[in-house]
Amino acid sequence: MARRIDAAGLTLKDQVISINRVTKVVKGGKNLSFSALVVVGDGSGHVGYGAGKAREVPMAIRKAIEAAKKALVKVNITSTSIPHAVVGHFGAGKVLLKPAPPGTGVIAGGAVRAVVEAAGIQNVLTKSLGTTNPHNVVKATMDALLKLRNSEEVAATRGKALEEITA
Repeated sequence: MARRIDAAGLTLKDQVISINRVTKVVKGGKNLSFSALVVVGDGSGHVGYGAGKAREVPMAIRKAIEAAKKALVKVNITSTSIPHAVVGHFGAGKVLLKPAPPGTGVIAGGAVRAVVEAAGIQNVLTKSLGTTNPHNVVKATMDALLKLRNSEEVAATRGKALEEITA
């Protein structure tokens, strides 16, 4: 399922989804650090997410961007929307993505919006069900995007010609 892409040839835009202050209690006191969740995409079907953790926020974001670039995948999208409705799952998070006609825009909240916009989808209806944890919502959204299949893939799976499927 992991269709990894090389990030070198793409012009990627990154968006920070969440920054969290985390504390580890050790013998000498508390160690403070920051964790960042970032999504990167080129706006034409390539998208990835990553998490980074460091003592300072900029370093955590930099680490998350590097992780996201390593986890780039190609998703099947039509000209401005998605080919069909799909539900993605991860943990307690569920994300429903539905295609929308041109002019609708991205109807999505927080983490789902960031992933969908990074992928280059311009018209989509979404609903996030279950958890509001950004990590699980992002992973559920990515699961949904990876489940998307275009007409050619469906025809190949069924062993039929593309004309038979679309007719």
